[in-house]
Amino acid sequence: MDVEMKQMYHDTLKSGDHHIDVQVVGDEQDQEDMARMGRKTDLKRIFRQSSMVAFTCIVQATWQVFLVANTQGLVNGGLAGVFWSYVWTSIGMSTVVASLAEMASMQVGAHQWRTIPLYQQPLSYIAGWMSTLSWQATAAGATFVDGTFILAVVAAYRPDYTIQGWQGTLVVGAVTILVGIINGAFAETLPQIQKFMAILFGIGWIPVVVVLIALAPHPDASAVFKVFTSEGWMPMGLSVMVGQISALYSLVSLYVATWRVSCGDAAAHMSEEVRKAGLAVPRAMMWSYTANAIVGVVVVFAYLYSIPDIDAALATPTGFPILFVLQQATYYGTIPIAIMLIMIATAGCVGCNASASRETFAFARDDGLPFKSWIAKVQPRSMIPLNSVILTCIITFLLSLINIGSTVAFNAIISLQLIALMSTYACSIGCVFLRRMKGEHNLPSAQWSLGASGKYINAFAFVYSLYLVFWIGWPPVRDVTPQNFNWSTPMFGAIFIFSLVFYYTNGRKVYKGPVTLVQA
Repeated sequence: MDVEMKQMYHDTLKSGDHHIDVQVVGDEQDQEDMARMGRKTDLKRIFRQSSMVAFTCIVQATWQVFLVANTQGLVNGGLAGVFWSYVWTSIGMSTVVASLAEMASMQVGAHQWRTIPLYQQPLSYIAGWMSTLSWQATAAGATFVDGTFILAVVAAYRPDYTIQGWQGTLVVGAVTILVGIINGAFAETLPQIQKFMAILFGIGWIPVVVVLIALAPHPDASAVFKVFTSEGWMPMGLSVMVGQISALYSLVSLYVATWRVSCGDAAAHMSEEVRKAGLAVPRAMMWSYTANAIVGVVVVFAYLYSIPDIDAALATPTGFPILFVLQQATYYGTIPIAIMLIMIATAGCVGCNASASRETFAFARDDGLPFKSWIAKVQPRSMIPLNSVILTCIITFLLSLINIGSTVAFNAIISLQLIALMSTYACSIGCVFLRRMKGEHNLPSAQWSLGASGKYINAFAFVYSLYLVFWIGWPPVRDVTPQNFNWSTPMFGAIFIFSLVFYYTNGRKVYKGPVTLVQA
């Protein structure tokens, strides 16, 4: 650490003439990590190890997300397609999460990685835009699922009621306002809220599995492992590849077999608000991912084992096969289970909004976004980026407007999230891999390290991320219309082009992210 950074480190530690407010600035290691990036702590450190694990589990929420977001997997792949895509996605994403956990321990984010100096600034800048885009889409996707699921529960018990797209958008708007109020006015209570909801999340899967196994009608158990079907793409192998987005979403986000794992880096975006972040954040990421993935396997099997007729489940007017499956098991008992799922989903929306707003705040603070002064403003009393929270809520509602004109709005939103997210991961992990191949001494120090196996884990994670990027943008069916087209690819392309134009017209003159300041 050079003299200037040491001075910044010691100045930050003073926090007044007589004492250090650890809740505000963290301990000495926290401040040394921030100073290594050339930054001072702007946000209050309200999270500890336990509350960070709870936060990450709720944001990831694999089993809950899978239950409410598995339609594309059932359409493309059927029972066996969904099960096996979940298995291989959980294994593949574990290498991505491990790579991100190590990066979090180094106290650098997706847009803060450095490579060849000539390309360092533009790569960091583009990665920042893609990471910000992915998390904004994540917040929108989680809120969209929550709002539309509420209407679906009503429709499940009102056969004469037909859900309209504009109604779903209005409910999503109401959920967005609630999330904004919690993250804006009650931010300091967020660790306590997430701890409580983590208890519900941690035990809530048990009654769901018991009800499904004990009361639902079942096909032959072998169907879960052997019967592949497709109502979308052919041949079957292609169909399964398109359908794996369900698994990815549940594992990434932070909700089916690829975001509930996707939200695995949610902790990283909150690290500036975590005490002893260098160890607490990577541990939270790995512990929550592992627990979510294992419980997810049990829930995935119980759910698929309770679908004797895929066509009937997909034909449900609610749009959520889980409601049809639960009603076949226990008609009125579905209501308390649905309420529990809504509560967990709402808590996840709060966490996603918090992560997205912190990612947006951090990138704006690095001079990466337009209107950076307004977006990166921190409220002096609460020490939260309120303007970024408000902006995230606005973007969430605007993305929900897609639902008015498209029958596959949710698929478009989560595909946009996943394309941007996995592109960012591929870029940042690729940079880590290149530096690692030049020698471990080229990497910043990390309290949580992958060690000698790091180069193999990074290499697999990089290739796997690119593999997912290729499949995410596919439409769910072969016969494409403007209504069922997957608009995520052109949306991603438009934003990517805009970020390039904005970089060369403005960003390259002002953007100096912490990637240029990180010291080993």
